[in-house]
Amino acid sequence: MTDQPVHIRPEIAVLPPYRQGRQAAPDALKLSSNENPFPPLAGVVEAVQAQTAFNRYPDATALAVRAVLADRFGTTVDEVHVAPGSVAILHELAKATSGPGDEVVYAWRSFEAYPGVVTVAGATSVQVPNRPDGGHDLDAMADAVTERTRMVLVCTPNNPTGPIVTGAEFAAFMARVPSSVLVVLDEAYAEFVTDVDAVRGPALLERYPNLVVLRTFSKAYGLAGLRVGYALGPAYVLDAVRACAIPLSVTAQGQAAALASLEREGELLERVAELAERRDRIRAGLLDQGWAVPEAQGNFVWLPTGEHTAFAAEAFEHAGLIVRAFAPEGIRISIGEPEAVAKLLETAAAVVERLTTTAPERPVR
Repeated sequence: MTDQPVHIRPEIAVLPPYRQGRQAAPDALKLSSNENPFPPLAGVVEAVQAQTAFNRYPDATALAVRAVLADRFGTTVDEVHVAPGSVAILHELAKATSGPGDEVVYAWRSFEAYPGVVTVAGATSVQVPNRPDGGHDLDAMADAVTERTRMVLVCTPNNPTGPIVTGAEFAAFMARVPSSVLVVLDEAYAEFVTDVDAVRGPALLERYPNLVVLRTFSKAYGLAGLRVGYALGPAYVLDAVRACAIPLSVTAQGQAAALASLEREGELLERVAELAERRDRIRAGLLDQGWAVPEAQGNFVWLPTGEHTAFAAEAFEHAGLIVRAFAPEGIRISIGEPEAVAKLLETAAAVVERLTTTAPERPVR
C-alpha cells in the first residue's frame, strides 16, 4: 500500500493556530494576555478545593451557574449557556449558524480568534476596517451585510484597541441588520467599562430577538485558568449552540469557582475598579508622552506602533515587560501589577523618543 498524507481541509492547513500571549520569565512582568493580576479570592479557592470527585463527570448543563445567571439577568435558564470560555461559544455559534457559502462580518482588527472561528466553521470572513480611533465602523459593518451573512460579531470594548460601542451606535446598527442575521455582542471586558454611554447587551435581549450576548469569568473575575464563559440569548439559538458543544466541557471546579465568584462579586468589582483607575492613569501618561492611545475601556491599552511594532515590543521585553505585539499594527499592553506602571511608562517614553528622533535599528536598552 502506498503511503499518502491524510487529507486536511486546505483552508485549515494554512490556518495559523491561536497564539497565546507570551509567558513571562520569572523576573519579568506578564502584560500580554489581559489576565487579572490579582490572586483568586480565598472563598473562591476554597470552593474549588472542595471539588475533589475527579472520578465523576461534572453537571453537563452547568445548571446551578445558569440558574444564578438567569436570576441575575431576568431570563430563563434555557436562555443561558455556559461553556469553557466565551471563545468556545463563538465556535459553537459559528458552527450553528454558518457553513460553506455563508459569511460572518466583523471589525478588524478585533479579537484574533474571530478569523479562525469562521474558517473552522467553513464560512467566509468579511473583515471591516476599524475607524482611525480603533473603534468599530458600524455603518460600514451594516453595509457589509448581504444575503449570505449569517452572523455579525461586535466586540465592545474592542480587543485589542479598547474603544466601546455606544448604546446609540448599536441601536442605529441593529435597525439596519435583518432580523434573520444573528448579532453577537462580545462583552468579555464589560465589567471594566466606565463610559456611561456604552451599550449594555443584557438589557437589550427582549428588544432584539436576533441578539446573543457573550460574557466571561476569565477577565474581571480572574478565572482565566478555569475556563468559564456564558451566553445570553434566545433559547432556540442557544439550544442549537448546545447541540454543537463538546459535552461535559465545563469542569466541576470551574462551575464552583463561578458560583463562588458571583457570591463575592462586590469584592471582585472593587479590584476591577482599581484596575480601571490604573488603566486610565497609564493612558493619561502615555498621551502626555505623545502616544495616540485610543480610548481604553478594557483592562488594556493599545499603542499604534505600526511598522515599528517589533522594535517597540523588543524594547518592552528588554525592560522586563512582556506585551502582545500585533505586527504591523500595534501593541496591546494589559493592566498588570502596580509595580509595572512606572516601568511601563518609562519604557514607553524611551520608545517614543527613539521613534521621533531616529529610525530605530535596535531596541532601547
